[in-house]
Amino acid sequence: MTKSIQLNNKVTFGGNNPFVLIAGPCMIESEKLVMETAEKIKEITTKLNVPFVFKGSFDKANRSSIHSERGPGIEKGLEILAKVKREFDLPVTSDIHDASQAREAGEVLDIIQIPAFLCRQTDLLVAAANTGKVINVKKGQFLAPWDMKNVVVKLKESGNGKILLTERGSTFGYNNLVVDMRSLPTMREFDVPVVFDATHSVQIPGGNGTSTGGKREFVPYLSRAAVAVGIDALFTEVHPDPDNAFSDGPNMLYLDKLEEFLKPVVEIDRLVKESK
Repeated sequence: MTKSIQLNNKVTFGGNNPFVLIAGPCMIESEKLVMETAEKIKEITTKLNVPFVFKGSFDKANRSSIHSERGPGIEKGLEILAKVKREFDLPVTSDIHDASQAREAGEVLDIIQIPAFLCRQTDLLVAAANTGKVINVKKGQFLAPWDMKNVVVKLKESGNGKILLTERGSTFGYNNLVVDMRSLPTMREFDVPVVFDATHSVQIPGGNGTSTGGKREFVPYLSRAAVAVGIDALFTEVHPDPDNAFSDGPNMLYLDKLEEFLKPVVEIDRLVKESK
């Protein structure tokens, strides 16, 4: 059992609590898309009694091509996420890519996400820690799970122990990722809640030449395996029309399939945690 981190009176990570769903579209494409998606996910998670944090990126700074869409930027993106918080009473998260973004992002976000490619960037971690917010660090595709202990130490020694670590697959040869489920209990040994990123784990990085490919059909299988091993949160990107999304379409789930996807995951999580 990991330490618990309480976000609000509805959302607590760890401590053998039910898993938290972190979900939303990969990119904030428009205010309309975000509001409609947040409303629908809240309806589904309320029905299934799943704690929910809304996710949407205001800037995708690591796109494959310089010509790819990046999002509305930090000012407009945070404005939209703040509206989600107000209208749906939901905690929100997004990723930052530069230390200079941390303070502004921390004024709106409940969880600051550190991208996998940047998980060892000390200045970025320290700036995020200084906001006092919960920090969710995605394990680099190039790192072993035990190497994330150094990330935890950096954040704690910067004065912030509110840490989540996310498994999102490891590089396996070229344009492929695999998930070693042993990484979940390994990172839990650092006494932090652990998240499984189901949709990024099925990416095929750069697999479409100027964009990333993916195999969304494997998301349910990996998700069930992860909750069976034991996780504190599940990260999934969802979209009403993934095939026409601006980013990460091939690995995102269809919004209208989310409830069907979650039902067995909820049941497995319940069985695992009741057995402890």
